[in-house]
Amino acid sequence: MTHPFEIEQETTLPASPEQVWAAIATGPGIESWFMGRHEVEPREGGTAAMDIGGNTEESVVTAYEPGKRFATRTATGEDGRFMAFEYLIEGRDGGSTVLRMVHSGVLGDDWQDEYDALRRGWPFHLHTLREYLTHFPGRTGVPVFAMTHTGERFSQQDHAALTRALALPAEAPIGARVHIEPPGLPPLDGEVTWSDNQRIEVRTGDGLYTFHHLPGAVLLFHHLFRTDAQGAETAWQQWLTSLLTERS
Repeated sequence: MTHPFEIEQETTLPASPEQVWAAIATGPGIESWFMGRHEVEPREGGTAAMDIGGNTEESVVTAYEPGKRFATRTATGEDGRFMAFEYLIEGRDGGSTVLRMVHSGVLGDDWQDEYDALRRGWPFHLHTLREYLTHFPGRTGVPVFAMTHTGERFSQQDHAALTRALALPAEAPIGARVHIEPPGLPPLDGEVTWSDNQRIEVRTGDGLYTFHHLPGAVLLFHHLFRTDAQGAETAWQQWLTSLLTERS
């Protein structure tokens, strides 16, 4: 049985409406804080495409009002499922902007687990958007995605393996320093900006790095703001595979 849902979030961002628009309504902007690779055709009725790990989903741009409102909607599947996103932008005095986000649609039979994952994910993604606009304004990031299936329903060992690899305690505190030297990559030297029982985000001088474990898989989705990012995705995939092989 399908189930309709709606998630609404609001956040104040330290950026102008024009900067927020560029971050939520252009491909390079979205790639700088949200997971995956993105393309946006800049017009109402245009196509917006998201690619995560080779899986591409397309939607139609249903609203395109630069600096004010951006919305997309996927096609309705045979089972009635679809996803819709709406962003409303409102400038405030002092150069800040209020962003209202509404994610709605229809979920499938396992809607409760999927809804919970979406509800838990949006505060994190909006936090990453704020980190991007605060620390990397005017720049666009190179997205990096890596994933390894664990074949398990859920494992605290995955979380422990990640925190150990980052030289962090099991409950990594916000502000904790991280320094690792992944093979084939520049040293990662930064601080924890987000930490819960599924995600750890680290901000460095040249990127936002997310380490995420969930039932059955461990994901990395990073945003690199440097010129030598070529080959980083392959190296991070090798790092993740090696980490979980050693864990098992």
